[in-house]
Amino acid sequence: MFKTAILILLSFTGALVQAEPVHPCAAEAVVQAKKLLEFHFGPDERMTIDETVKVLPSLKNPAGKGKLDVLEVMGYIYKGTYRMHFIYGQIPGECVLVGQEILEITNL
Repeated sequence: MFKTAILILLSFTGALVQAEPVHPCAAEAVVQAKKLLEFHFGPDERMTIDETVKVLPSLKNPAGKGKLDVLEVMGYIYKGTYRMHFIYGQIPGECVLVGQEILEITNL
């Protein structure tokens, strides 16, 4: 009984440790998020950028045969919440930003 409980506990904690792999351009997307918010709204000491980067499904490259990676970063200024998508070319070892979009989250 005791061994079974330990095995169950170990399998549960092992599942918790397995997280989604970090995209190689995740840190770059966070830097770009700050730049994008500052471009639209100017510098503001109330601006914060969430360090969590969500990897969205890839897009087909409209200009070629490859795919594009889409990373989502959330940003905040005072009471405003902004969802930003950063689109990167799939080039091994490089973070080539090919597009970006920003949308204010609102309850209209």
